[in-house]
Amino acid sequence: MAFAQDAQPEVGSEEISNVIIVTASKREQTLQETPISVSVTSGDVLEQAQIRDVLDLQTVTPSLRVSQLQNSSSTTFIIRGFGNGDNNFGVEPSVGVFIDGVFRSRSAASLSDLNMVQRIEVLNGPQSTLFGKNASAGVISVVTKEPQYEFGGQIEASYGNYDAVVLRGEITGPIADNIAFSLDGSYNRRDGYARIVNLDEDISERNRWSARGQLLIEPTADFKIRAIADYSKIDEACCQVSTLVAGPTAAAILAVGGGLDTDIFSYRTFLNRVPVNKVENYGGSVQADWSTGPLSVTSITAYRKLNNLVDQDVDFSGADIVNERRDQRVETFTQELRLTSDFDGPINFLLGGFYFDETVKQDSGLTTGANARQVFSLLAGGPTVFNGVELALGLPQNSIFTPGPLTAERFAMDNKAWSVFGTVDFEPVDGLVFTGGFNYTDDKKDFSFAMDAFDPLSRTNLVDAFITLATGGAVSNRTQFQALPAANQQALLAAATNPAVNTLLPLTPLQFQPPFLSLPNAVEPGRTNDDKFTYLLRAAYQVSNEVNIYASYATGFKASSVNLSRDSRPLPSDFTPGPSGSLFAAPSSPVTNAGLALPNLNTGTRFAGPENAEVYEVGVKAQWPGFGFNLALFDQTIKGFQSVLFTGTGFALANAGQQSVRGFELDTTIRPSDSLVFTFAATHLDPKFDSFVGSPVGDLSGLRPGGVPGWSLATSATHTLEIGSSKLITRVDYSHESNVAINNGLPTFNGPVNARRDPRIFSREVNLVNASMIFQLENGLEVGAWARNLLNDQYLITVFDGVAQAGTVSAYPSQPRTYGGLVRFKF
Repeated sequence: MAFAQDAQPEVGSEEISNVIIVTASKREQTLQETPISVSVTSGDVLEQAQIRDVLDLQTVTPSLRVSQLQNSSSTTFIIRGFGNGDNNFGVEPSVGVFIDGVFRSRSAASLSDLNMVQRIEVLNGPQSTLFGKNASAGVISVVTKEPQYEFGGQIEASYGNYDAVVLRGEITGPIADNIAFSLDGSYNRRDGYARIVNLDEDISERNRWSARGQLLIEPTADFKIRAIADYSKIDEACCQVSTLVAGPTAAAILAVGGGLDTDIFSYRTFLNRVPVNKVENYGGSVQADWSTGPLSVTSITAYRKLNNLVDQDVDFSGADIVNERRDQRVETFTQELRLTSDFDGPINFLLGGFYFDETVKQDSGLTTGANARQVFSLLAGGPTVFNGVELALGLPQNSIFTPGPLTAERFAMDNKAWSVFGTVDFEPVDGLVFTGGFNYTDDKKDFSFAMDAFDPLSRTNLVDAFITLATGGAVSNRTQFQALPAANQQALLAAATNPAVNTLLPLTPLQFQPPFLSLPNAVEPGRTNDDKFTYLLRAAYQVSNEVNIYASYATGFKASSVNLSRDSRPLPSDFTPGPSGSLFAAPSSPVTNAGLALPNLNTGTRFAGPENAEVYEVGVKAQWPGFGFNLALFDQTIKGFQSVLFTGTGFALANAGQQSVRGFELDTTIRPSDSLVFTFAATHLDPKFDSFVGSPVGDLSGLRPGGVPGWSLATSATHTLEIGSSKLITRVDYSHESNVAINNGLPTFNGPVNARRDPRIFSREVNLVNASMIFQLENGLEVGAWARNLLNDQYLITVFDGVAQAGTVSAYPSQPRTYGGLVRFKF
């Protein structure tokens, strides 16, 4: 799929299009020589296909799937069916993103427009040997252009539907004989393609800009320094969510004046406020390369800062029920050091070390809206039901679901990690290379959580409240209850847990945000400490000048991820709740014995343990004049895959026992003439939950994971018509994802999956056609037109349970057709 020339071959070369330089192995090699399943997209293809950011990259890379969900900064990267959501900043992605060799620990830090890019490499499968920090599923490596000593650059302006304006520019040139610079920037603004009907405002808009400066300093012929500083900002109202199924709560929402629209592709929605998402991302890096004879040393030092602010209506309805605000800050320092050999003999090596130091802070909270009490009163039985409950429980009138703060949250995490890694290549005879690689990683996380829950109903256990009322106030705590004779305890519990006797119990589903057990505490230290040795074994053989084959076995690792959210709960081994969350009847456990137990405290996870991956892979890479193909067959497994699933009111973080996938990846390039190039790429996946007992929708063991299509295809045709000294370049590409169940069920709509014969699983199929035509004049002026999703294909990106609306299903619709024209000038 990558046919553009990324490095200048020698003059007179007959196979210019075959020379594609990649650094997937952290050495410069041609794509054909690199014994890794890697897809390369050149800067020329990015320009021709009008790929603006990583969201569009999947249309030319079938092994990669990218989805943007709740807001601009919630983006998920998935390779071969493995990936994690980015809605929780304590959960690091399984797909590592590197820009100019610098690790971006959160996808929100890699969302700026793809400007001045030389190429993008997508490395499929575990890459922990050389990319030790969170690459258990794969790597996306973005390589930008180096400054040049010849003055030049380009400017571009594009205008499209939805009043889309994109401005981009770059300039490079010399400062001195051994110093060159480059500057580039982009501005991207577009009206929303969806509408908040009741507010008469756009949503799913674009409003972002970025700038970057680089210096290339070469004091001597064998010493080079590349310094990069960049800044980007996003300030957008995103993203469009529609109601797919209106459940039993819809009548209550409509009764208080909230609107719903179940026509998912009308791009109409109802919200009580315009969502806000502001992302500020900046940093710098210094890469130094020094060569001395057959040895070279590379050092990459980087500092990055990410600020992410989200403020939005999270019940996704016109009723003012609940809103959320998240203020997240990430500060990261990384240092990488590598020593690489280039001996004439049979043995060469790469040895390196990596250090990572990061701080994550989050201040967040939920706010109860003006319509919350009305809506939940209707659901509970009548407009005055809470007045009676408040009277019975001795609470102030109108205190339940009163407008104002529902929670106030403070989360923090410090992560320090280091690793040593290396590879050794042994070439006993020409063309046959045996490679052994290793990585040892040590990862430590210290985290603290604190939350205030303000709703008095959620702070009251309804079983314990009944016992206190039934005993006339004589039993008001656990000590007093445990002192009762066993027969008395059993009788009180039997009555308190019987809905026919305890008429308060039906209110349990409305206790959305119970008290939160802060940590560290006497039982939970608030830390993880993981270390792992991973390795690579590979044999590669150059059958001929045109054909290379390889076989490899590799292991991968990702350290524990932390649940930095209000859904964090003590592990079952630390706490055992009583019946219906009763604190009075809670059996002995470390948390209870330490006097830390709180009303309605439940169990879950504070963190998910490490992921351990392994992959068997065989591949063939072949290249002849006019034709080439790469084929990889693989069997990949991740044990303890860190699953993040939405449960209707929060996110559950848990380790799946084991998830595996078998399949193949194929990409071909056919050049029947100098003016015509065809590409075809296909990925086939056969995934399975080998073991996943404790998912929010039941036992998934033996089932196919939702959202992983069996077939993904990407094909393109590019034609260059020479008109005198000018060129007309026409490109059409098509990407396809076969029909697939979006998920394995929804906890409050159709889960657990084993409880129904008809789980009503929603599905998705994708068929996207993109096209562009660019007329290049000899003087550097280019004029063109482009269209993405030309045929206006409509599909569901994903679905989820309506927030605090059991039986309702919300969904994200796909983006409609976009098109426009551009003018570009290269000099």
